[in-house]
Amino acid sequence: QVQLVESGGGLVQAGGSLRLSCAASGRIFSINGMGWYRQAPGKQRELVATMSNGGITNYADSVKGRFTISRGTAKNTVYLQMNSLKPEDTAVYYCNGETTWGNYWGQGTQVTVSS
Repeated sequence: QVQLVESGGGLVQAGGSLRLSCAASGRIFSINGMGWYRQAPGKQRELVATMSNGGITNYADSVKGRFTISRGTAKNTVYLQMNSLKPEDTAVYYCNGETTWGNYWGQGTQVTVSS
């Protein structure tokens, strides 16, 4: 089992910045990669950014150039630096841990961007 806990969400004006953090505990040795997904009201959950243990990153086109994903040195933490935020970035952001046995999810943190 892997447990994931997010922090750092909140309310920000358009053009502002937020930094999300996620810490994993439990069987962290089984984690192959970590990332962030988001779900807006009435929409499906979508990928925001992922990073493998080897440092390979993948970003949604909608956030390229504005968001940056990074991992801690211990590899059990993942961060999402979000700059130039837009109202359409408003969503619940979920931390994801990809392991040998499947995917694990955090409880989610709300990000609201006002216009």
